[in-house]
Amino acid sequence: MFVYPAFLWALTAISVPIIIHLFNFKRYKKVYFTNVRFLKELQLESQSKSRLKELLILLARILTITALVLAFAQPVLIDKAADKSNLSQKTVGIYIDNSFSMEAVNKQGPLLENAKILARNIVNAFKNNDKFHLITNEFKGKHQRVLSKDDVLQEIAEIKISPVTRKYSDVLTRQNEFLKQESSNIQLYAITDAQKSTFNIADIKNDSLTKVTIVPVFGAEIKNVFIDSCWFETPIQQKDIVQKLHVIIKNNSDKTIEAGTSRLMLNGTQVSIGSYSVESNDKKEMVLSFTSKNFGFNYATVKIDDYPITFDDEMHLAFNTKISINALIINGKENETQNYFNSLFANDSMFLFTELSENAIDFSKLKNADLVILNELSNISGGLLEELKKFALKGGCVVIIPPAKIDLNNYNNAFANFNLPIINNIDTQVVKLNKPEMNNPFFEGVFEKIDPQMNLPLINQHLVMQKNTLSNAQTIYSLVNANPFLIKNTFTNAQFFAFASSFSSKQSNFCKHALFVPTFIRFAVNSIKPQPIYYTINSANALLLKPENSFAENPPHIIGKSNKTDVIPEIKIANGNLALFTGDLINEAGFYDVVWQKEVKQNIAFNYNRAESITNLYNTDELNKIFTDNQLSKYKIIENAQEGDITKTIQMGATGIKLWKWLIILSLLFIAIEISLIRFLK
Repeated sequence: MFVYPAFLWALTAISVPIIIHLFNFKRYKKVYFTNVRFLKELQLESQSKSRLKELLILLARILTITALVLAFAQPVLIDKAADKSNLSQKTVGIYIDNSFSMEAVNKQGPLLENAKILARNIVNAFKNNDKFHLITNEFKGKHQRVLSKDDVLQEIAEIKISPVTRKYSDVLTRQNEFLKQESSNIQLYAITDAQKSTFNIADIKNDSLTKVTIVPVFGAEIKNVFIDSCWFETPIQQKDIVQKLHVIIKNNSDKTIEAGTSRLMLNGTQVSIGSYSVESNDKKEMVLSFTSKNFGFNYATVKIDDYPITFDDEMHLAFNTKISINALIINGKENETQNYFNSLFANDSMFLFTELSENAIDFSKLKNADLVILNELSNISGGLLEELKKFALKGGCVVIIPPAKIDLNNYNNAFANFNLPIINNIDTQVVKLNKPEMNNPFFEGVFEKIDPQMNLPLINQHLVMQKNTLSNAQTIYSLVNANPFLIKNTFTNAQFFAFASSFSSKQSNFCKHALFVPTFIRFAVNSIKPQPIYYTINSANALLLKPENSFAENPPHIIGKSNKTDVIPEIKIANGNLALFTGDLINEAGFYDVVWQKEVKQNIAFNYNRAESITNLYNTDELNKIFTDNQLSKYKIIENAQEGDITKTIQMGATGIKLWKWLIILSLLFIAIEISLIRFLK
């Protein structure tokens, strides 16, 4: 088939060399000789050779013109089987990438507008009775239906830029799952700028039943500097305490940024400013220090200045300086350390402190507890074990301090239930505690440095614990004889800690040592799961809250602080936690509140996905190489789609074998043959 068959009229130009050949007669001058017998033989031989040369030159000229005309007509070899399938009704799937990167501009205008024009041309290439399926990054409900030709043209006109970012593999999966229920004759078109960070064509496996045509809309690669991520140095933020916010800034350009400026806004007021320099195609970590004067919900934004891509120049984050940790202590009958825990927890506003006796345990208290301390219980009952297993499902922290007079069988049974090491025996040798290991994550942020001459606790008697096959326990503190003094193990969603000695004065002086306070503060910090300081739009976000009795009848709302967003999220209760799923309900970066019965339960921040902040694009050669390397035989590209009407290209079978390049080569070969005949054939 020919893409531009009108050019075939130019084949009439073949007549020009033929006319020249017929009328280009030479005039001969008569010369008289006395004897012409020998001359006549020479003349006959020369005429024969001259006529052969002229015919060969004529043939070369005809073939040159023919090859050139056919090249301009663009012949394409079409698969006959595929061509027959085009006679039946088809289902055409069109994907339009409407992410932030499609705001870029080329000489035809904004990329999204180019994509919409190309989509209309694709639709017009098919018959009125064909069915169409349109999908964008938003995955809306209306994208799960087939449309008529008129309806799909209307839907294309209404497409706008969206903050939602999708991997192309996810888009293709969604298209196939829907369309294969509708038809077996499917043709898919993807109109995209082929950004490397999201157009993961190399991860796709070939599907012999689906033909995919990539229609790239290329813009200039824009260099970008953006805020990639940020986090607090400490897991808990408190009022009037200096906080350190770590910020990662990435430079996706070939130019070094020498003097960039960042600003930190807290509750609408600038509280910190910083400068940064970052090498080309590199990243830089900077630290912004500030103090919050607000007790409760805080809203902060880190800002930099960069143009023309601005969606990733801000990072919103929300945190709460009003932190409460429910600490529950169950005291044994013969414990000596009850007053130490009272002094530590009861006088700190951060803790909600509850004490129980092992003789009168109220198991309902465990439901709201974050930290549970079993302080030298003489016996860990079966009922308490079952309640601790339920507690472990929702997360938290359990600390076990054995009594001086320990029932080894009872404690080994309890340790086995939580995959803790078994107790082999009791060592009565007096040993010292080893210095804490600074690189242990448990001590993160606890010590600036450790004095080599530090006076360490003495342990007069300790349990010798040995790991079993099910235990993955880690040693937090060890003794100089290499036996563990404090071990940690994760069981379901909770962390279990077990000491190797009681805190009675006869067995150790740990509770009187300076290490006692930071150790139990770390237990408390580990017992809570800090809320993320920000979420990403359109990700699988699960906001965890403590359940309220009336949530089912009166669900919480997520309300925007600077926009009119007011949505009711999907709610699920599991393991004692309430999870709110936002899905695609939030589509604008900024601050939001979780509100229930007109009371703010939690503040949250949403940011745009940074996947498209890396602006590198595939070119057609790279895409074709990926198709070849991954054997994606059903994947093709319509090249230079923006420079002409692709309607005819599609109708004429743009996915066939194009011959125009070979015809250009042949025309050049015939010209070379003609030149050789004229110069070298005498």
